[in-house]
Amino acid sequence: MITSGEGKYKVFLEEKKIDDDLIYILGGGERSHIGGIVICEPGRKPQVIRLEGHFDDIVLQPIAETACKKYKTKVVSLGGVHVDNASKEEIDLLVNNCKELVKCI
Repeated sequence: MITSGEGKYKVFLEEKKIDDDLIYILGGGERSHIGGIVICEPGRKPQVIRLEGHFDDIVLQPIAETACKKYKTKVVSLGGVHVDNASKEEIDLLVNNCKELVKCI
């Protein structure tokens, strides 16, 4: 598991292997949840599922795409990050922390 950020802005990314395929679980903030799912297969367009009222696929998609391209395998990324009543600045901080996780894939 890798992490980025501090306090209520800390996010984590956990990797699970299923034979040659990969699952990435994203969570953090004040409450982790499942807000979206992204499925990537080499040579195909990502499949994105956005649960109603959530925007977590915005940070899940780069995770799945990066791992799929690097490891040339099927990848599923899922999860979500939540901070109560987050301001735009707090959301930007959380998104940037998630981008830091992508660099570690």
